[in-house]
Amino acid sequence: MRIGMALNYSGGFKETVAELADYEKAGLDIVFVAEAYSFDAVSQMGYIAARTERLQIASGILPIYSRTPTLLAMTAAGMDYVSDGRFTLGLGASGPQVIEGFHGVPYTAPLGRTREVVEICRRVWRRERLTYEGRYYNVPLPADQGTGLGKPLKIINRPVRDRIPIVIAAIGPKNVELAAELAEGWEPIFYMPEKAADVWGASLAAGKARRDPALGELDVIAQAPLAIGEDVSEWLELGRPMAALYIGGMGAKGKNFYNDLARRYGYEKEAEQIQNLYLDGKKDEAAALVPGELLEQMSLIGPESHVRERLAVMRDSGVTTINVAPLGRTHAERVRLIEKVRDLAS
Repeated sequence: MRIGMALNYSGGFKETVAELADYEKAGLDIVFVAEAYSFDAVSQMGYIAARTERLQIASGILPIYSRTPTLLAMTAAGMDYVSDGRFTLGLGASGPQVIEGFHGVPYTAPLGRTREVVEICRRVWRRERLTYEGRYYNVPLPADQGTGLGKPLKIINRPVRDRIPIVIAAIGPKNVELAAELAEGWEPIFYMPEKAADVWGASLAAGKARRDPALGELDVIAQAPLAIGEDVSEWLELGRPMAALYIGGMGAKGKNFYNDLARRYGYEKEAEQIQNLYLDGKKDEAAALVPGELLEQMSLIGPESHVRERLAVMRDSGVTTINVAPLGRTHAERVRLIEKVRDLAS
């Protein structure tokens, strides 16, 4: 398995990136840079490209609504160029709270838009003179929607690669099916290997049945907090507030994708209670109700033998990249965790 790590998008990324060289030496394979309503991810990834040599760099994720498909393609081509072919374009729909609340763009047709974005990006990277007639995107813009002066263009530069890897973040059944069909990689959240097949197996199978063999095997990117030792159980509790935020607060009732996932995992009662408490402002009470089993099975926290076993379970469930959050009190401790998990995953 590849070893990945996500950067903290709410802090000062200059300081964070300064530490990446140590993680790179320790065996980190890929770093993911999120874009919420923080600093943009692209400036951070360009900075990372200049400060690293081997490390793969991925957006984790760029929302499909905040840029045109061609700008996403141009950005990916530019990132691939400055990183000497080390870039992966991570895409996702985000959610209506951010897309409508921060960007002021309607959150409509995430599935159809994702498909068209992927198709347009790949045409741009192949340096085709771009013409695309889709349901959601038309390039050039039809005359009756603009000045009529648009003409088909192709990207001026020659991209380093004519097929930059695409990862789609998805947890809903149809979104996961789309990722398995179209993308080089799939990134779920709250990945429980013991329940992954029950929740996503049918969607993955349906998508893979239509998958172009040229895409290769699907890269499955799971996330897990990481702490290795005999007395590290305290770190497990740190996951409660974040899980409660997503299950309880990331969306309204009936419009929370993460709450839906918790229910599909079998935690219907807990998901309902967590959401009610969180939306009522009782965040601590909501966090206390996050199931311990959920936290444990999503984590790599425990003695070395336990973490080795959990990595094997992850691998057997189909995970090919494990995106860890090393939990240590110092930078040196976190670097040692990357070294250790690299050895355990080999």
